[in-house]
Amino acid sequence: MIVDVPDGKDPISYVWGEMVPGIGPAAATLSLKVYFDSTLGLREFEAARLRIAQINGCVFCQDWRTERDGQKVEADFDRSVAQWRTTDAFDTRTRLAAEYAERYATDHHGIDDDFWARMKADYTQNEIVELSMCLGSWLAFGRLNRVLGLDTACVLPTH
Repeated sequence: MIVDVPDGKDPISYVWGEMVPGIGPAAATLSLKVYFDSTLGLREFEAARLRIAQINGCVFCQDWRTERDGQKVEADFDRSVAQWRTTDAFDTRTRLAAEYAERYATDHHGIDDDFWARMKADYTQNEIVELSMCLGSWLAFGRLNRVLGLDTACVLPTH
């Protein structure tokens, strides 16, 4: 870990809550809202989230699987995400979510009219905005945790 965490303190709670009490709790609220209030389908949500996790290198985020109504994606879903271009495990929306995540994280200037036309054919404008906000949250907070070395101590709190 890059930051010193006092003995007996949970690293995530300490860094996100105690070290920056004016910012950390607000960031944690956004992070939780992404998980608990998203209207996106589980497979496209997880494809986008996992692609960002793979790009960030966040250990916890790569191992995490979001659960909704007792459902999770299949155990090898992360392998399909890594191979989003060629996997036969994805429908169009799921493949687009993984593609958007990758482009958002690695080449946002390269997102062109052709891509937006494909997105708009399968996603509503509201869904595109929601997915964009989710991507921003995962990119920022997953990368923050990875850079500070918190990704091996991270636990997603319940609300």
